Amino acid sequence: MKGIVGRKIGMTQVFDQETGGLTSVTVIEAGPCPVVQVRTEENDGYEAVQLAFEQVSERKLNRPELGHLKRAGVEPHRKLVEVRGPHELSEGDTVTVSAFEPGDSVKVTGVTIGKGFQGTIKRHRFGRGPKTHGSHNVRQPGSVGASATPSRVFKGIRMAGQMGSQRFTQRGLTVVESDPEHNTLLVSGSVPGARNGIVVVREDS
Repeated sequence: MKGIVGRKIGMTQVFDQETGGLTSVTVIEAGPCPVVQVRTEENDGYEAVQLAFEQVSERKLNRPELGHLKRAGVEPHRKLVEVRGPHELSEGDTVTVSAFEPGDSVKVTGVTIGKGFQGTIKRHRFGRGPKTHGSHNVRQPGSVGASATPSRVFKGIRMAGQMGSQRFTQRGLTVVESDPEHNTLLVSGSVPGARNGIVVVREDS
C-alpha cells in the first residue's frame, strides 16, 4: 500500500498538447514523510506504517510527542498519520512523491469544508414549501414523525444541524504529474478539504 501525507495547495489546469484537452487538477504538496513506526501482524494484529509530515520546532510539541519521534530518529514534525496495508518500509525510511507515477489510481482523504449550522434545504437538499396563500412552511422541514403511534421521533431523521467539517475520502482519482524536485503531486479532479488542509494520498486498490 503506497501512501503519503500532504497539504492541499489549490486547483489549476493541465493542457494536453496531443489531444488539446484541459484537465482540472489539484496541487498537493506531499512529503517528504519519514517513517516513525511500523505496525506488524505479529505485534499489533495488522500491518501499517506511521508517517510524519511538516517539520516544526521542538517548542511546538510536548514531551511525549518528542520522545516518540526521537526514538525513531526523526526530527520534530507537526502531523502523524497511520497508513494501513502491506508495505516494504522500515523505521527511518522516507516516503516522497516519487513513490507515485502518472496514471496511478489514488484516493485522497481530508476534512471537508465546515459550513456551520444549516437548515434541511441546504444540508439535505429538501424541497421548500409554497410561498403564497399565507403559507408559513417556506423553508421548514415539515413533519418529523407521527403523533399517536409511535409518539416519538425515530433516530436518524434528517434535520437541521452542523454541515461539513467531516472526514471524507474521494476515490477514483488519478495522478497526472509527480514532481519530486518540488514535492508536489497533481491529482485529477477535486479533493476534500479547504486550501492548506492536510490530506492523505493512498493507492486506490
